[in-house]
Amino acid sequence: MPGIREGHSWQLFLLSFLVLEGSTQDFGQTQFICTSVPKDMDLCAATMQNSGPAEDLKTTVMQLRETVLQQKETIMNQKETIRELTSKLSRCESQSLPEAGAGGRRIIPGAKNTMGDVSRGPQDTLAQLGQTLQTLKQRLENLEQYSRNNGTAQANSLKDLLQNKIDDMEKQVLSRVNTLEETKPGQRNDTDQRNRVESTLTSMHHRITDLEKGGKDNRPLDKFQLTFPLRTNYMYAKAKRTLPEMYAFTVCLWIKSNASPGVGTPFSYAVPGQANELVLIEWGNNPMEILINDKVAKLPFIINDGKWHHICITWTTRDGMWEAFQDGVLRGSGENLAPYHPIKPQGVLVLGQEQDTLGGGFDATQAYVGELANLNMWDRKLSIGDIYNLATCNSKAQTGNVFSWSESNIEIFGGATKWTFEPCRALN
Repeated sequence: MPGIREGHSWQLFLLSFLVLEGSTQDFGQTQFICTSVPKDMDLCAATMQNSGPAEDLKTTVMQLRETVLQQKETIMNQKETIRELTSKLSRCESQSLPEAGAGGRRIIPGAKNTMGDVSRGPQDTLAQLGQTLQTLKQRLENLEQYSRNNGTAQANSLKDLLQNKIDDMEKQVLSRVNTLEETKPGQRNDTDQRNRVESTLTSMHHRITDLEKGGKDNRPLDKFQLTFPLRTNYMYAKAKRTLPEMYAFTVCLWIKSNASPGVGTPFSYAVPGQANELVLIEWGNNPMEILINDKVAKLPFIINDGKWHHICITWTTRDGMWEAFQDGVLRGSGENLAPYHPIKPQGVLVLGQEQDTLGGGFDATQAYVGELANLNMWDRKLSIGDIYNLATCNSKAQTGNVFSWSESNIEIFGGATKWTFEPCRALN
């Protein structure tokens, strides 16, 4: 033993084992490594110099640290982007109103998109949507205040941008609600939350309408259109007053849709005891039909080409005579459509939905998808010349004496959109 000690200059040994710092995983049995250390060398320094596995561990730790720092930098960049978007929105609201154009649809810059968050439950998702829309509503109120204080045409372009943003978000909201309802068709637990979302949407569109007016009645009340972007059972508009008893009528409107199959129900009029008192519908692969007291006549319209068309239908109770006009031209006629049955009063006129009960019972498969405008109704049969004047926007064109197209005569529900429209000038 003394000879061995004299023949070597190494007298100390370091026993070490590798442990992955911060980990709770089991990597199997530990390995002991024996390393000789010079007599006068610092033990820690010698360990770092001679421990090959420790060097690898150190390199791995440094790489992990670098990855974490890179991820942190990415997160900080994303936060900065969000702040910039929010700042741009604030500047638009407070300073950039003079930069904008009227009408049309819009999306709010910087608004949080909650549509992609599919991990939440239905109730949480709808609550988040409601919160987002409430934020949009607050921003609209700020714009309204600016419009009242600076009510000029300079505000038009930002309002145009804003409406486009709202319409886009609205489609995402309604699509998400539809998806939730389809995945759980037997449950109605989210009805209250959905109604609140719909109420907020409706309120926002009313505010947009007021903004487009510039706070005053500068724009004619009939220069607007309605859009129904999705097939739902809760998006519709309703006339504020009922129809009188009629022994004849003419109904005319502008319509634009490329929905398939079938554009749905542009309007329906239901009375107590008869949901199909007067209905215009194109359902499935069937041609467009007019229903009077649940009696049907097929109409020769071809309108689902994505272009604006003017259509008129006339009817008289005597012999049930009817005529159908498209773009000012007579396309077809017939008789025996509910002969000697007067259109009954005290009903509900709904745009965009077919009624199975008085004022309700909507079926999404029969909902209208597209745009419509200038729906007018008379309690008499208009002449061919009168109808041609309407289709060509002649200055002599009449407005309905039973129902006239005016913002003051219509209420909008469930997110149907409304913005400026002038027939003939803005066609196709």
